Amino acid sequence: MFAASPVAPARGAVDAFIIANVSPFAGDFSRELAEPTEKTSRLLSEARRAQAAERADGGPTDAVTPSNALSHGPGYLVSKGVDNVVVGLQTTTALCRTMKPLGGTRVIEKALSERGGLTMDPTVKKFFEDWVTTHNDAVFDLYTDEMRRARRAHLLLGLPDAYGRGRLIGDYRRVALFGVDTLIEGKRRDKNRIGVDSEDELKLRFEVSEQIRSLERLKAMAKMYGFDIGRAAENASEAIQWVYFAYLACVKENDGAAISLGRVDAFFDVYIERDLKSGVLDESGAQELIDNFVLKLRLVRHLRPKSYDAIFAGDPIWATCCLGGMRLNGHEPLVTKTSWRFLQTLANMSPAPEPNMTVLWSDRLPESFKKFACAISIASSSIQFISDDLLREAFQSSDVGISCCVSGMELGHTMQYFGARCNLPKLLCYAINGGRDEITGDRVAPPLFHDIPDGVLDYNDVTKRFYAYLEWLAELYVKTMNVIHFSHDRFAYESLFFALMDTECERLMAFGIAGLSVIADSLSAIKYAKVEVIRDEQTGLSVGFDIDGEFPTFGNDDDRVDEIAAEVVERFIGFLRNTPAHRGSTHTLSILTITSNVMYGEATGATPDGREKGVAFAPGANPMHNRDRSGALCSLNSVAKVPYAACRDGISNTFSIAAPSLGKTKKSQVLNLIAMLDGYFDRGAQHLNVNCVDRSVLVDAMAHPDKYPTLTIRVSGYAVNFIRLSRAHQEEVIARTFHDTL
Repeated sequence: MFAASPVAPARGAVDAFIIANVSPFAGDFSRELAEPTEKTSRLLSEARRAQAAERADGGPTDAVTPSNALSHGPGYLVSKGVDNVVVGLQTTTALCRTMKPLGGTRVIEKALSERGGLTMDPTVKKFFEDWVTTHNDAVFDLYTDEMRRARRAHLLLGLPDAYGRGRLIGDYRRVALFGVDTLIEGKRRDKNRIGVDSEDELKLRFEVSEQIRSLERLKAMAKMYGFDIGRAAENASEAIQWVYFAYLACVKENDGAAISLGRVDAFFDVYIERDLKSGVLDESGAQELIDNFVLKLRLVRHLRPKSYDAIFAGDPIWATCCLGGMRLNGHEPLVTKTSWRFLQTLANMSPAPEPNMTVLWSDRLPESFKKFACAISIASSSIQFISDDLLREAFQSSDVGISCCVSGMELGHTMQYFGARCNLPKLLCYAINGGRDEITGDRVAPPLFHDIPDGVLDYNDVTKRFYAYLEWLAELYVKTMNVIHFSHDRFAYESLFFALMDTECERLMAFGIAGLSVIADSLSAIKYAKVEVIRDEQTGLSVGFDIDGEFPTFGNDDDRVDEIAAEVVERFIGFLRNTPAHRGSTHTLSILTITSNVMYGEATGATPDGREKGVAFAPGANPMHNRDRSGALCSLNSVAKVPYAACRDGISNTFSIAAPSLGKTKKSQVLNLIAMLDGYFDRGAQHLNVNCVDRSVLVDAMAHPDKYPTLTIRVSGYAVNFIRLSRAHQEEVIARTFHDTL
């Protein structure tokens, strides 16, 4: 038996189990890592065949059967009993995209029509239109005219009102540790403790009933494959299979914008180490389990309309998988041999966007693991790094993970209401144009001032106007999120995710900023140079700006402009907190654009920093393209000054450098990257994507995509196959700063 094996799914029980049983590894495991087995190679070959067919014709789609855990029979990558290590597919066919109508039938119909002119089964369509209120229906019934105007104008965009909200992480490990029967019994006890004396109690009592039903479906789904997950897992193979079943059921029932994995390396390692010691497993078998678990995560697909891809390019699911990290005391690492095995999948099966490999970084991680992670990062451009020190401090827990891209959570206890982001450069244009849209001329925001600025812009006057409009937008933003998440809770409740969390969970509401570096540079230009607004003679709207003189730009470690960026985020989170969030949620803020920085730029007019109308913003918290001219370290230093205390939802930074620029040899490249990461996170930074790729390779991949089927790059908190990006997104990636010196 394992030490301190818990008997009830209480908060922190999984973490306690790991701490009591884990075998941290501080040595060099690189020579003992196993290559893919013949079985893995055959399954990988079949997966690649299916993926190639998908690229050619779009892949299979089920337009008849609404998806849930029990909607489709068992599916196998090859066939039952042949080479299977970890079993289970979303349908009976690999890569098949299915309908989740509770989000909205119009969204499904659009996605189907864009996939070869498919149509929704008329019986299913009629049922949902006649008898079901969908999340999408409810949201647009509740939206005010002001909310609709802000959405239509691209001031608030990427809102989860026409797709599943995502950003939830079920603690899938609980299924393996306790078994579903124990989880159901725990939820029944929780339900019996909830009263019926208030609307909040009635809501939660009903939700827990839904959670119990979802756990029963999960158990029945596993039974179709011949497994009894009512009991706890007894070995490594079962632990990995049980966890995958829990994840699989969630992706069968939900299509949220991010269905992340959490953190399973140390948990799996407990079972693997025991099996290795008993002789049940050898190293080749252990790697085979992890390889095949990861392979299954690479096969998850969702049915999306093209408009979704305009926001979240590259068909991501964000199965974010966290590795490494430290215990709560910050002195003892949680790196295990299985942490190495997960990174080894990128060598055994080639780089891939999913799962979104995330190393929880601390300067106290074992040096050998840091070297291995950095070597894999340089070779694959498939890893992101997150400050484990910041996460542990923020959540006062060592059992932390990342949802989506950069959003921290205490696993099993924290949930998040995803809130997309707002377009701050467009808001600055509104401040300059008295609340009118700079492109259409429509009245979107109220006329907060009796005049509009003209001629040479005055910094104090513009910032007074900008912050007044920012306060207006913050209130509207929170109320818009409240509408969306009330509707989602009521009409598209993610019962299985919540069944795998504490019943009394911590709720966060995540807001976001797009275009931070554009705002910082624009206000810097107004303050330190001479900026004159150019207005259309007929409409009176700003159409451009004349700039006379130099001004500091974000990304060069210059406090004059970096402090402007910090002030904007601190002001904004303060304004957001003034309006209560749905179900008492805590307001958080991210600097994260995903790939909608292209879309936002297309919808935004010229800005005072010299950016022209329609030009893409920089992604996340990145400096604007090629304005960080003082070297890589200065660029990183500027981003590190954005205060995490104000941006608890994360600060995304995507860094591109050709490997030779890191060092002349592979050894020096690895050591320099380690030093760079240690220094960056020591300054208080939260996140870093690392792309080690030459621009010429990306240019060639645009022209000859068939030569680069697995070319993977980090874009903005996640990774994509470069050839799956649209032309506009590819061009934006190529236009970014590629540092040629540290």
